[in-house]
Amino acid sequence: MAAQLGVSHGLVLLFLLLICLSNAAVAGRPVTRQRLDVRRHLKRLNKPALNSIKSPDGDIIDCVHISQQLAFDHPFLQNHTIQMRPSFHPEGLYDDNKVAKSDSNKEQKITQLWHTNGKCPENTIPIRRTSKDDILRASSMKRFGKKKHRTIPHPMSADPDLINESGHQHAIAYVEGDKYYGAKATINVWDPKIQQPNEFSLSQLWILGGSFGEDLNSIEAGWQVSPDLYGDNNTRLFTYWTSDAYQATGCYNLLCSGFIQINNEIAMGASIYPISGYSGSQYDISILVWKVKQEQNSSIKAAKNNNNSNSNNN
Repeated sequence: MAAQLGVSHGLVLLFLLLICLSNAAVAGRPVTRQRLDVRRHLKRLNKPALNSIKSPDGDIIDCVHISQQLAFDHPFLQNHTIQMRPSFHPEGLYDDNKVAKSDSNKEQKITQLWHTNGKCPENTIPIRRTSKDDILRASSMKRFGKKKHRTIPHPMSADPDLINESGHQHAIAYVEGDKYYGAKATINVWDPKIQQPNEFSLSQLWILGGSFGEDLNSIEAGWQVSPDLYGDNNTRLFTYWTSDAYQATGCYNLLCSGFIQINNEIAMGASIYPISGYSGSQYDISILVWKVKQEQNSSIKAAKNNNNSNSNNN
């Protein structure tokens, strides 16, 4: 009887061991799959670079040939002819001669931190390299680089509960009720302090079309501090777009296909430098978004001299 009990206990222990091994294998499978998914996503985002520049803040800026950027992975942009210059400039809001004159100014201020260590050659665009940690900070691979649509502030609402929903606090100045073909904003650049990793702060130009339902179209550009997205508290230039109220389309910067960049000096998502200081010099960026009439699309122009300084003696 004792021998039989011993065999029985041995079978139970063996059975429990097999269960433990099985559970370990099941638990390990998603980890391996996640690594493969992250590696695959990084390969899709980080296109082959002609050369790379190490920024003082730790970013790596890849100089990617303009025809190899992620935008052209979109099926609607296959065999797309890149339009290097808009066919239309809004009168009085953009001056090519002023930009060219500023370009020749030897005392031109640095507009982004990575410029201190180099620049990208012609026919390339600078792209902030996405890291594994960037992706792993997101709630999911699907949501990486995207906003949560439930946090959209409604500018027409005067209800304080709606204005502060999801813990957001914001101030909005807006116009509505007419036909608009673009907008321009000059925004002072600061580095607000972020206390929690999931907090963020931004100042932006925001153009909306449609209602606040599923047909909402949005084009956004400005600066933001977002540890959740970038992994630090640096003030960074950003863009965002969506055509379905942040549900399935659109993303920050160049983290999905659809946004075509032609400028070889401005890196979306890269740190802005220098920034304004209390009782010191003030710096700003100017952003202009307009609709090109002939092509029926929108253009975003980041002027090369868009980081200006003036002395504040107060």
